[in-house]
Amino acid sequence: MQRQRSSKKKHGLFEDGIGRTAMDEVLNIEGLLESIETGVRGVRFDVRIAQEGVVADVGDGVARVEGLPDAGYYELLSFDAGVQGIVFGMDRRFIDVVILGDHSLVKAGGKVGLTGRVASLPVGDGLLGRVIDPLGVPLDDLGEIGERLHYPIEREALSIIERDFVREPLYTGIKIIDSMLPIGRGQRELIIGDSGTGKTSIALDAIVNQKGGDVICVYVAIGQKKAQIARVVEDLQRHDAMKFTVVVAADADASPAMSFLAPYAGCAVAEFFMDSGRDALVVYDDLTKHANAYRGLSLLLRRTPGREAFPGDVFYIHSRLLERAARRHDSIGGGSITALPIAEIYAGRISGYISTNLISITDGQIVLDRGLFNRGILPPIDIRRSVSRIGGKTQMPAMRKVAEKLKLDYARFLEVEIFTRFGARVEERTAALIRRGQRLREVLKQPRYSPLTLSEQVMTFFILNEGYLDAVEVDRVHGYVAEILEEIRREGRRLVDDIQSSGDLTESHQAELRSLMEKALERIH
Repeated sequence: MQRQRSSKKKHGLFEDGIGRTAMDEVLNIEGLLESIETGVRGVRFDVRIAQEGVVADVGDGVARVEGLPDAGYYELLSFDAGVQGIVFGMDRRFIDVVILGDHSLVKAGGKVGLTGRVASLPVGDGLLGRVIDPLGVPLDDLGEIGERLHYPIEREALSIIERDFVREPLYTGIKIIDSMLPIGRGQRELIIGDSGTGKTSIALDAIVNQKGGDVICVYVAIGQKKAQIARVVEDLQRHDAMKFTVVVAADADASPAMSFLAPYAGCAVAEFFMDSGRDALVVYDDLTKHANAYRGLSLLLRRTPGREAFPGDVFYIHSRLLERAARRHDSIGGGSITALPIAEIYAGRISGYISTNLISITDGQIVLDRGLFNRGILPPIDIRRSVSRIGGKTQMPAMRKVAEKLKLDYARFLEVEIFTRFGARVEERTAALIRRGQRLREVLKQPRYSPLTLSEQVMTFFILNEGYLDAVEVDRVHGYVAEILEEIRREGRRLVDDIQSSGDLTESHQAELRSLMEKALERIH
């Protein structure tokens, strides 16, 4: 560090009565700074003049601050009332600050200071099993967060050259999804449906199914009631899933800013695990409430409203979030983030503004139907409107062999089933399709928190495809399959383990399965 020093005569440092001791101190300080800067490599010293702003006006959780010209976008500010705020906008004179704490404590005329930090939260393995808010403050009774590493809430997504192809499956344990709508690690699959149709249940089933695996889960609750968040945590604890899960919560009483930051904070937590070469699953529950929070926030900031009063960049807030989900190339450490965003619609209208935005961003959608839910078909997935665009490439050969025609046959069955309601006569080929479809629908029914392994799902569909259920009454199908699987597990443990580990269903596997099924049927009958 080179500093220009003026001559002593020009400034009269000695002649004007400033003692040599004072001059020596100045030189010593400069020398010390030079020693520090040359001795510590890789450290950048940024000296900023302390600034202090004043709250010009405040209301509804938003403050206008004057006098902080060096404030940066998304920087945290400190109010003298003891709360923090985040910079959300600025003009030539004022900056708009969204208050993160109790906004009633902030008064006009109060002092505001820079922190020099962007919004961030602690990350690390110490967060596993914890419930935190979007800034990393613990919401449980398990003490302070001990992690010292902080990640910014907003972060750029991986570049194209840093990404790899999605090629590994992420099993949910739900038969209809893993067979017809497979999800890969690094994929973004939207779960969409009316209120109360089981969207959260599907996401929690996917989390529970990672037990004993190598996937870390992050559940983000946005604008939900505290009682609902508590039930989710209780369910995860009951199924021993909290030990590999982090819950980031911004409940219905939280400020719009906290609800807005919640999904980005959850993604930052997941990015730590991806950066360490591990796979993470993130559930955003739900992005419809997130968009509503941003709309309210934007209206408070006096931004120009557009369609349905949403600001013009409502698409961007979700695209920059979901683009952070990806599979990272092995050459830079590997790891992945799989995103399961949830969107709520009304009366089955998936053509709404926010839902169509999310459908265009994600790699597929799982559509839940109110009519199927009311008929007791759970999970109520409408297979005709659901799709997974890239997950099929990740399917194991065993699942691909037994499930390659299931989606087509099931869709055809749903089209011709209507004829049976009017007692119309159909040709034998159509009648056979209807009989098989009815039994397939029963096979696909699955209660909550009862995930099946890959081998169990493969054997279930193999039983169906081989025609062992054709003569079974529809209402007995579920119990019949359970009995056969139990016999196979008991008599063919080695075969089951081999299918699970290899992911393949060879000819010898199929022959052995048929033999075990015949023996099982003899015992059952």
